[in-house]
Amino acid sequence: MAQKAGLSIGALADRTGMAVSAIRYYEEQGLIAPWRNAGGQRRFPRADIRRLSFVRIAQQFGFTLPEIRSLLDELPGGRTPTPQDWSRIAARFRVRLDQRIETLQRLRDNLDGCIGCGCLSLPKCALYNPDDRAGDKGSGPRYLMGDKPET
Repeated sequence: MAQKAGLSIGALADRTGMAVSAIRYYEEQGLIAPWRNAGGQRRFPRADIRRLSFVRIAQQFGFTLPEIRSLLDELPGGRTPTPQDWSRIAARFRVRLDQRIETLQRLRDNLDGCIGCGCLSLPKCALYNPDDRAGDKGSGPRYLMGDKPET
């Protein structure tokens, strides 16, 4: 198939292992941008195989579609991304993955004493939060998310 002709949505589905409905959804979300041929059919650049593969991987790591779109928006439009383009994206992806790994490790290390306890009031507990002082820092389990309790 000539590069200029692009891939049909069915061919893209076959190549990526995704359902056509999923590809349409990702199109609606702005993650891929096909064009229409003279007959009005969607055509996708071959580079969308890689983009959709990246979407699947990023979702498996817990990234939201807006986060994924933000990363993919850095790729060039009108040409196939180069290895340098993907390296730039990978660097940002790595930073976010490292942040998630750090958060997961903090959860692992601090939750084991509290699971099943339910008291949340012991001074040694990482969740200790008298008068909801952590609430001033934002929503969620602030100390487990990295904020330090005031001493």
